[in-house]
Amino acid sequence: MTFRIAESFSDALARLTPQEQKAVKTAAFDLQMSPDNPGLSLHRVDRARDKGFWTARVNRDIRLVLHKTGGDTLLAWVGHHDDAYAWAERRRLESHPRTGAMQIVEIRETVEEVVIQRYVEEAVRKPRLFEGEADDALLSWGVPEDWLDVVRDATEDTVLDIAGHLPAEAGEALLQAATGGRPQPAAQVEGADPFAHPDAGRRFRVMENVEELRAALDSPWERWAVYLHPAQREYVDRDFNGPARVIGSAGTGKTVVALHRAVRLAQDQGARVLLTTFNAGLAEALARKLPLLAGEEVRSRITVTALGPLIADLHAARFGETVIASERDIRTLLHEGAAANDAVFNTDFVYDEWSLVVDAWDVRDLDTYRDLPRLGRKVRMPAARRDAAWAIFEGVRTVLSTRGMKTEAQLAHDLTEADVLPFTHAVIDEAQDISVPELRLLGRILGKTHNGLFFAGDIGQRIFRAPFPWAATGVEIRGRSRSLKVNYRTSHQIRRYTDDLLPETLVEPDGTEDNRLGVTSLFNGTAPEVHSFDTRSDEVAAVNAWLKNLAQAGVSSDDVICLVRTSSLVAEVEPLVPVRVSLMHEAKGAEYRAVAVLAIDQDMVPLEERLLSANDEARLDEVVNTERHLLYVAASRARDQLWMSGVAPISEFLQDLL
Repeated sequence: MTFRIAESFSDALARLTPQEQKAVKTAAFDLQMSPDNPGLSLHRVDRARDKGFWTARVNRDIRLVLHKTGGDTLLAWVGHHDDAYAWAERRRLESHPRTGAMQIVEIRETVEEVVIQRYVEEAVRKPRLFEGEADDALLSWGVPEDWLDVVRDATEDTVLDIAGHLPAEAGEALLQAATGGRPQPAAQVEGADPFAHPDAGRRFRVMENVEELRAALDSPWERWAVYLHPAQREYVDRDFNGPARVIGSAGTGKTVVALHRAVRLAQDQGARVLLTTFNAGLAEALARKLPLLAGEEVRSRITVTALGPLIADLHAARFGETVIASERDIRTLLHEGAAANDAVFNTDFVYDEWSLVVDAWDVRDLDTYRDLPRLGRKVRMPAARRDAAWAIFEGVRTVLSTRGMKTEAQLAHDLTEADVLPFTHAVIDEAQDISVPELRLLGRILGKTHNGLFFAGDIGQRIFRAPFPWAATGVEIRGRSRSLKVNYRTSHQIRRYTDDLLPETLVEPDGTEDNRLGVTSLFNGTAPEVHSFDTRSDEVAAVNAWLKNLAQAGVSSDDVICLVRTSSLVAEVEPLVPVRVSLMHEAKGAEYRAVAVLAIDQDMVPLEERLLSANDEARLDEVVNTERHLLYVAASRARDQLWMSGVAPISEFLQDLL
C-alpha cells in the first residue's frame, strides 16, 4: 500500500486550531498504521463525482478527506464535517490528459454560477488575456479540459480568481503568462507514474513510515516550502562558466532554489559545497531544511554555516587565534588619531571612510588611497583631505598591528592572499548583504571555477551592508543573473502593499537594474490593515483586538509576530501583547501566517537618530533607502494577515499606503 499526503491537506491542517490539529495527527497515524481501523468510521462520499473520495472521523466535527484507489491512500483534505463533504464533492483526482501529472481538480460545474457569470461579464468589458492561446498550449500548462473556455475569458481583473480554482501548476502558468512570461511545461514521459511528474512531485508526497508522516504533520509549511517549482528548475540544473545569481522579491523562492542548487552540486562525489548566508540564525534555518532534500551521504558534502564565523574559524586554523577589533575599538582609535593629527572630520564620516573604503578594499598605502575610486561612496574627497584622512588611517593600522588585533575584513583579506577556502562550490543565500571582503575572497578562489559561485538575493532587502559594484571585486554576474517573478508565499493583497514600499526599479552601483514589475502571487487573501492612532495605548489596544480575532480563527500564537524598529520599543510593547515581539532586523528570512508591524511613527521609520547621523546628502539618501528596505522586509514576512500602524504623525512610508 502507498500512503501519500497532499499539499492541500497540509494547507487545510494549518488552518485548524492546535487542539484540532493534534486530534487530526492522531487519526492520520492510525490511518497509516491500520487503514481499516473501525474507529475511523470510513464513509464513501456518495455525492462526489469521483467515487474514490472517502471521509474518516477525527472527532464529532472534524473529518479527514481521503482518496482510495486499490491499496493506495491519499490524505487529500481535512476540515469540519460539512466543509469536508463539500470539498470532496467538488473535486476529482486524475492524471492530466496532456501533461501526465496527477492533479486534484475542482470540477468546473460545481463552481458557483454567479462566479462564472462574473467572469463572463468582465470578459465583455475588458480584453481577454488568453483569447489567442490554442487548446494545446493551455493544456500543456496543466489547465484541465473543462476549464479551457473559462481560462480564455480571463481578464486582468479575473485571472487571479480563475487561477485560484485551477490545479496549482496551471494557476502558476496562467499568472506567469499574464505578467509577460512564457510558461515552460515539464516534459511528459509516456507511461510514467502520474505522481512522479515534476508538477505532481510538489503536490503529493509518499510517506514511507509513521516517523516521516509525523515530521510532515509537525511542520507542514516548512516541509512543503522546500519543494521546487518546475519553472525554478532551470536555476538549479543549469551549468554556468562563471558566477551566477538568482534575484527576486520576498516570497519568490530564492532560498528554495539555493537549497536545491547546493544539493545538486553535492551529488558529485568529489564536491565540497559551502551553503552560506550572512547570519547564524538564517544558516540554522537552511540546515533544518536540508534533510528534507538530501540523504546523509549528499549532506555530508555540504557545509552549512554563516560566512563571518566560517572566515574566523578558517583564519584561526591557518594563522592562529586573533583578537578581533570591534566597531567601538575602531571608532576610539579613529577619534584619537584625528585629535593627534589636528584633523577636523565628522566622526561618522571618518568611520564610514575607514569601513567602506580603506578596510573593505584593503587599502595599505597613501598612493593607493589617493588613486582609488571610492567604491560604495558617493561623496567626492579632494586629495588634501585624503592625505589628512590617511594619516589617521595609517595610525589605526599601526596600533592594531602593535596590539595584535585585526578587523573582520582583515581576516577575509588574509585568507584571500593565502588562497584558503576548502570548497569546490559556494551557494550564498541573502547575497544582497554580503560584504566587500567576503565577496573578494569568494571571487578570488571560486570565481573562475565552473559552477563555482551561485548567489540568491534581493537588493530590495539590503539592510545590513552598503551597496557596491560587484565587478570591482572580480565577481562579474552580468549575463548570468535571472529574476524570479512568482510569489509562492504571500497573498496578492499583501504583496501589492509591500511592493508599494519600494520603487518599481532598483539600481545597483554598477548600473544593473532590478525591475520589480510583473511579480504575481498565487493566492488571494485578506487586505492588510493600515492604521494611524493618537496614542501608543490606542495602537496597542487595537492590535490586541486584531490578535484576539486571529486566535479565535485558529491561528496559533507561534505563527504570529509583532515587529518594531528599536530595542526600547520591544521592551515597551512586549508586556502588552500576547505574542512574540521582535526587532524588524531579526525577522530577516523568517515567515509567519500573521505579522503586525507597530510604531511606524515619523521619528521611528526612518529612525531619527540615523537621519541625524548622515553627514552629507548621499549618506542621507542611503539611510532613507535602507530604512525603507527594512520596513519592506518586516511587512513581507506575512503570508496571510498583515497589520501596519503607527502613532500620528506616522511615517511617510506608511502614509503612502493609506
